[in-house]
Amino acid sequence: MPVILLIFGFALLIKGADWLVDGASSLAKRLGIPALVIGLTVVAFGTSAPELVVNVVASLGGNADIAIGNVIGSNIANILLILGVAAVIRPLAISHGTVWKEIPFSILAAAVVWVAVNDFLIDGRTFSELSRSDGLILLSFFVIFLYYIFSLSRKGERIRMDGEKTPADRSLAIAIGMTVGGLVGLVVGGQWAVGGASVLARHFGVSESVIGLTVV
Repeated sequence: MPVILLIFGFALLIKGADWLVDGASSLAKRLGIPALVIGLTVVAFGTSAPELVVNVVASLGGNADIAIGNVIGSNIANILLILGVAAVIRPLAISHGTVWKEIPFSILAAAVVWVAVNDFLIDGRTFSELSRSDGLILLSFFVIFLYYIFSLSRKGERIRMDGEKTPADRSLAIAIGMTVGGLVGLVVGGQWAVGGASVLARHFGVSESVIGLTVV
């Protein structure tokens, strides 16, 4: 049963994210929201919605190891596995701005997380945690990154967001239905995925952090 929950949870997360991005993008287009704003918000963030939902569900359930492992494992897989496979298939051209701006910002993000969670080494505490104040600091850096992206758009530089595509022309009812259905799929899928992963971890005697770093 936990395996079934995990599989169906992942399926709902993937499909829910697709519906949310398509529906919200079409809805935003019908409401006259600029395509750039759609790409920078709905489309870009919608592709990361499954991870957000999984982490929120894991945090509410007290599964901190799954939440942290999910973020760290996903980034490791994206950079080392996915980028590595893509480069092996065909060499990837990297722009000058990416080398000297976006990649250093990624390194800065990892460094800020390291400092935020290293209470044992920095403050001499008996345990480490990612507190609410640490979360606000991370969100502040994210706002700075958004400002940087919008400043690039004003300079006329081409921005390629994750999952970038042209919103489809859908009716208002279908767009609303896909948006609501996507949100429901994300919530239910996130609960099933975290629940299944937690049960599997306990059953096989594996820590939730390992499950979060790998399966989730």
